[in-house]
Amino acid sequence: MNKRLAISLVAASLLASTSAFAQSTTAEGARNGAAAGGEIGGPVGAMVGGTVGAAVGAGLEIPNAVFGAVPRGERSVVVRERVVVGEPLPDTVVLRPVPNYTQYRYAVVNDRRVIVEPRTRKIIKIID
Repeated sequence: MNKRLAISLVAASLLASTSAFAQSTTAEGARNGAAAGGEIGGPVGAMVGGTVGAAVGAGLEIPNAVFGAVPRGERSVVVRERVVVGEPLPDTVVLRPVPNYTQYRYAVVNDRRVIVEPRTRKIIKIID
């Protein structure tokens, strides 16, 4: 297999599966990326996969203080859509700003507090 093609396949597969890394840390993302890359592209693929996986993991880490800033006891909204990391919330769900962390929004959906990326409305972390 052509090295460029292998590298492209590794990078594409890792970037396309960000929801799989959403609950991961940078180190775990690097390990998973290296393993996936190694299977597809050998040593070069492992190196690229590890780098991409670490970048994806780092981008998805949320400071612990954000979890504590999301209020408890708010009224839950019921939705039929899946409430899982990587899936967007429907437009009917009101997103509230996380105090002191303007880059995040939160909602309470199906009795679960979720942190959301406001631009895409995708769930990036389920707190409980």
